[in-house]
Amino acid sequence: MINSTDVLRGNILIVDDQEANVLLLKQMLRSAGYSAITSTMDPTRVCELHLLNRYDLILLDLQMPIMDGFQVMENLKQIETGGYLPILVITAQAGHKLRALKAGARDFVSKPFDLAEVLLRVYNLLEVRLLHLEALKLCERVVAEQKVSEQLLSDLVPHSLAEVLKGRPERDPPVPGELVEECRAEITILFADIVAFTTFTEGASAKVMKGVLNDIATRLSGSPALNRSETLDDAYLGSVDLSDLVADHTIQAAEMALDLSAALARFNARSRFQLKVRVTIDPLAAPTGGRKRKSFHTL
Repeated sequence: MINSTDVLRGNILIVDDQEANVLLLKQMLRSAGYSAITSTMDPTRVCELHLLNRYDLILLDLQMPIMDGFQVMENLKQIETGGYLPILVITAQAGHKLRALKAGARDFVSKPFDLAEVLLRVYNLLEVRLLHLEALKLCERVVAEQKVSEQLLSDLVPHSLAEVLKGRPERDPPVPGELVEECRAEITILFADIVAFTTFTEGASAKVMKGVLNDIATRLSGSPALNRSETLDDAYLGSVDLSDLVADHTIQAAEMALDLSAALARFNARSRFQLKVRVTIDPLAAPTGGRKRKSFHTL
């Protein structure tokens, strides 16, 4: 948060072609506790000085020779790309006030100066300017953190799922468990179990059992329905599918089951072992209902 100490340290530029006005404003501001005060009587140097010092507030006289205050503001717009001109105009002509505000000035003070009015307007504008800068820093930090989060998301989960998560509308406040429920609605689980595998292992050596599992894994790895299949530690056949969303996950699961059956059939045709697999397809229901009924099939 911005406090009074921050405001009093604000960087101020006074622009006026009348030396008496410059000295009066400097004295008023220093008496109020402001410490960073610069001045110039040459309006053509304002942009150069602002580029070097990035003033938090510019007290700008409108009636000056060579270049008036309105021209100065137009030039400042070219370097203040954020659209915020930290300008407090000084004018003795009431008709210039509205025009100055339309040109981008934040406020104005009238000549002759009223001490209390000048100090109040200066303080308010400095406070707003510093809050504006803090908001910009916060926005940059949020954007940077969002980029890091998106990179982590991209690294940790498949691309298609990451796109779904990034596209979710924001909820304020967030609904507990909503993300899990959304994911549940997109998932169908396929369980596959080799029938009487325990009995088979009792009559086969570890070398034979390993060879059988590796052979099945090799035959299954060519399945177009599977995104990835692998043998883990030479003993476990694992398959994972997180491809792009399809209309019916049960269809995709059924295709995977048929591919598994075909792989076993090819294995049985060239082996003295005749294996069967029991398949369970379990579609997870939408959040409003329970699970759908499981279906068991022996292939």
